[in-house]
Amino acid sequence: MLNSHKTVLLIDDNDVDLKINSKIIKISNFFEEIVTCLSADEALNYLQQTLNNDGKLPDFILLDIQMPDMDGFEFLEVYKNLPKRLTGNCTIAMLSSTLDFGDIKRAEASQHVVKLLKKPLLPKELAEVLKKHLPS
Repeated sequence: MLNSHKTVLLIDDNDVDLKINSKIIKISNFFEEIVTCLSADEALNYLQQTLNNDGKLPDFILLDIQMPDMDGFEFLEVYKNLPKRLTGNCTIAMLSSTLDFGDIKRAEASQHVVKLLKKPLLPKELAEVLKKHLPS
């Protein structure tokens, strides 16, 4: 069952980016709940803890590419093995401060990623992605 309220999970090692993106999402009223994680590991722990609570599972993930320890693509390698209850009902957009051609190709090649967005996050671009990929 899909969440009746929309939850977004923001994953970024940059605290300033997390705060800015949270503020953009809050002001734009895109989601009712915003969960922030400062690392891919923290995000995976959150997802593991909420797997049995459909109301807490995110509908949408904004995933930074360049992070220490585990980058966005390494996160996706683990994510794709999580239960379909999550992966089948969650949409991911990746975020990057540099639009590296290799990153674009890798993001487009992932079955779980719908778009690679450039930082800073623009409300209009996010709205377009949500409208296209996240049924209301």
